Amino acid sequence: MLHAICGVNFAPCAATGIRFVTENDAALTSDSFEDVPRIVRRTLHSEVLNQLRDMIIEGRLAPGARINEGQIGTILGVSRTPLREAIKSLVSEGLVEIAPAKGAIVRRFTEQDLIEILQVLKVIEQLGVRLTCAQASDETIAGICDLHDRMMKLYKAGNRLEYFKLNQAIHTSFVQASGNAVLAEMHETLQARIKRLRYVGNSEPSKWARAVAEHEEMIAALKKRDANRLAEVVGQHLDATVDRVKDVM
Repeated sequence: MLHAICGVNFAPCAATGIRFVTENDAALTSDSFEDVPRIVRRTLHSEVLNQLRDMIIEGRLAPGARINEGQIGTILGVSRTPLREAIKSLVSEGLVEIAPAKGAIVRRFTEQDLIEILQVLKVIEQLGVRLTCAQASDETIAGICDLHDRMMKLYKAGNRLEYFKLNQAIHTSFVQASGNAVLAEMHETLQARIKRLRYVGNSEPSKWARAVAEHEEMIAALKKRDANRLAEVVGQHLDATVDRVKDVM
């Protein structure tokens, strides 16, 4: 049986619990989203924001889908006010856009969008890791390595969403550890825009394994504070992201 949310039909899927399949309208049923956690602390903006962001990253809210405040609010168990605040934040992150006469829409990115954003991210991260290798404290370096170790445990457990969150945290840490606040702010803004695309890039086991191997090389270079090698691997990793993603866009 097909169900619908935000104008897009979906059906249960063994891998994710839900997958979008058409754009026809159908009745929404709560059973279809029974595995989506309800928000307990309804006034906490970050909880609503994180849950809505995860729904976009995982594809529960597909690119081009309209975010119906009433339906999503029912699923999460929250009122429209915190949901609207979360939508505003996602608009600023670049994951959602406001369309005339339609309201909030999950942003749809093209391959060219991805290429252009990754080109800039590459420059930012390469500069960031060079600065980090030169001036970050041993404690900071150890903290990034700890994130990597935790990420690897999630990889071995096959927990792709939580793995992805730590993966992104590592890329963020590479730049934040540089001590350059402007660089970190630019990186955060651009990285947020393509979270969904980078997540789906690891949907195939071989692609995921390749990305993990690249991260292993990054951490090895970071431990040695080998700025040139780390910048090189980071560049290769971001270049490869286009190939990992373009087949599933």
